[in-house]
Amino acid sequence: MNSRLIRVASVTAIAWASIAVGHALQGPRATSNTRTHVETLASPRLDGRLAGSDGERLASDYIVSELRRIGARPLPGHGDYLIPFEFTAGTRDGGTSITVSGLRPAARTFAARSDVQALSFSDNADVTSSLVFAGYGIVVPESQDFGYDSYAGLDVKDKIVLVLRYFPEDADTKTKQMLARYADLRYKALAARQRGAKAMLVVTGPRSPNAGETIPMSFDTALAGSGIVAASVSGTVANAMFAVLLGRTLEATQRELDSGNPHVAGFAFPDDVTMTVHAAVVREKQTGHNIVAYLPATGSTDGVVKPWVALGAHYDHLGRGTGGNSLAQKGEAGQAHVGADDNASGSAAVLAAAAVLAGQPRRRNVLLSWWSGEELGLLGSSAFVATPPVAIDQIAAYFNFDMVGRMQDNKLTIQAVGTSASWARFIEQANVVAGFDLLLQQDPYQPTDVASFNLAGVPCLNFFTGTHVDYHRPTDTADKINYEDLDRIVTFAVSIVRRVEDANEAPQFVKVDQQVQPGGGRAAVRLFTGTIPDYSTEAKGLLLSGVIGGGPAEQAGLQKGDVIVEIAGQSITNIYDYTYALEVLKVGVPAKVVYMRNGQRRETMLTPAARR
Repeated sequence: MNSRLIRVASVTAIAWASIAVGHALQGPRATSNTRTHVETLASPRLDGRLAGSDGERLASDYIVSELRRIGARPLPGHGDYLIPFEFTAGTRDGGTSITVSGLRPAARTFAARSDVQALSFSDNADVTSSLVFAGYGIVVPESQDFGYDSYAGLDVKDKIVLVLRYFPEDADTKTKQMLARYADLRYKALAARQRGAKAMLVVTGPRSPNAGETIPMSFDTALAGSGIVAASVSGTVANAMFAVLLGRTLEATQRELDSGNPHVAGFAFPDDVTMTVHAAVVREKQTGHNIVAYLPATGSTDGVVKPWVALGAHYDHLGRGTGGNSLAQKGEAGQAHVGADDNASGSAAVLAAAAVLAGQPRRRNVLLSWWSGEELGLLGSSAFVATPPVAIDQIAAYFNFDMVGRMQDNKLTIQAVGTSASWARFIEQANVVAGFDLLLQQDPYQPTDVASFNLAGVPCLNFFTGTHVDYHRPTDTADKINYEDLDRIVTFAVSIVRRVEDANEAPQFVKVDQQVQPGGGRAAVRLFTGTIPDYSTEAKGLLLSGVIGGGPAEQAGLQKGDVIVEIAGQSITNIYDYTYALEVLKVGVPAKVVYMRNGQRRETMLTPAARR
C-alpha cells in the first residue's frame, strides 16, 4: 500500500480524531457544517500549510480522511486521491566565489558566504572581465520624465558591473519615492543586462542599512535565471577593489551619489583590475499535491452533455510568511500564517458541499478538488488544466471558493458571472431562498484558481466575501470566521450546483472581454497589455497561458502558448523582466513585441491600453 495512504489512516485516527472530538464536546460548535474543518485546517500544528511542506501534507491527510468518510472516490484510473506536480520551491547558493586580480600585493579569492553570495535569480556561469562602477545601478524610464540613469556615459558591454544596493540615502522625499520604484535588485539586473554587462555585483554601502553585509538569498519561484550573473559582495570585498583607486573610497563615493544628483557619474576601474565570478545557484524542486476525488453520478451518464461538474478551493497558504507574500506587521514576522479565511474557509466549503451532494441523486459526476500552490501563482490548478485527468471539455462548470469566511452585512461577491449566460438565472433562483446582498462581477480574470478554468474554456463562478485587515497575516485565525454565513454560502452554492447537475444541457461558455475604462487622470489609470503569464512552466521568456479577451494582446494576434522574448527593445527572459519592461510602454503608443510560436520567431505591434 502507498506509504501516504498508511499515514492517512494513522494521522486521521489519532491526531485529527482528537481535534474533532474536542470540537464536538463544545456544544454549539457542532451545529456548523464547516467549523471543525476550518479549525482543523487552520490549526497552528499545520504551520501555515505552505505548498510542499509537512503542514500541507497534514492538511491533505485530513481532507482525504473526510473524502473517505463521505464515500468519495479517487478519479477513474487513479489509485490515490493525490495528484502530484513539481514546482520550484526556492533557491540556495551552491558555492559562489569571486577572484579579483590586480589587487595589491596579489590577487585574492573570496568564497565565504559572508563575502560573496549569489542572488536568487542569477544565471549559473563563470564570467571573467574588467570592472565598472555604476553608482546605484538605477535607470528611470524616459516615460517617467524624471531623468536618472546610472549608466549615462558608461560603456559596460561585456564588463562586470558593481552597483550599490538600495537608492540614494540623502535625496529629497520626492526623488526617493521615484528612485525606490526602480531600486529592486531584479530591475537593476535587467538594466545591467540590457546594456550588455556580463555580470552584476551588488554591495551594501557603508551609509546604508545593513552596511557591508551580503544579501541573503530570498525565496524565488522563478524556474530559470535572469539572463545575467548576479551576486552580492561584502564591504570587505568592495573596499579591496576601491583600494586600487587613488583618492577614492567606497564611503566617499557613496556620499557623492547620495544627494540624488543625476549628474554624479560612475567610472571604470583600471584595466589591470579584472575579476572572475563563479555563480552557482541551486533551484530546489519540490512536489505539491492536488487532492482530487469524485462522487459518481447515481445513474447512467449516457447522453448527458458534459457529464462532470467541478468544485474546488486551494488548501495551501503562506507557511510562516517568509516567501514575500506576507503582510505581517511589526512583531508578527516569522509566525505561522494559519490562513483560516485564506483558504481554510474555501476548503471547508468544498468539504461541506461534498457531504451534502454525496447524499443526493446526481445526474452528473461531481469532481472535488483542493489545489496546492495557489499562493505561489495558481500552480496546482494550472497543472491540472495542463494535464487534465478528466477531459476539460467534459466539465460542464467549475465552482471555486476562495476566502468565503468573513462575510459582513450579508454581502457576497460572485465573480466570473460573465463566463455563461446561464449564471444570472441560476444565481437569481438560488438567492430567492438564500437572501444574500449579492455583488455580481462579470470578470473571470481573478487572482485565484477560477482563472485557470476560465482560460480552459470552462464556465466558472467564484465565491468571495472580501478582504480584511487580517489578510495574509498570522491574525487570520479560525475564531474570526463567520460560520453561520459560511454554512449559508455552502447551501446557496449547492443549490446552484444542483441546477447544473439536473439540466439537460451544460452552461454555454462565454469568453469575457476585458473592459477598458476611458478617461481619468494619470493617477487613476494603469497600463495593461492583456497578457496572462504562465507561472508554472520553465521557459526562456514570458510564456503566455492565455490572453484577455478583447485586450491589447489579443488584438495584436498573441495567443496561448506564445513566448514573448522582447518588448519595446527590452529583452525578456522571465515574468520579472516583463513587469519591468512595462515601465517603458505608454498608453496608446504601439510597441514592437517579438515572440516565439511553435519554435518560429515572430513580430507584432501591441498598443497598450489604460484601465481603472
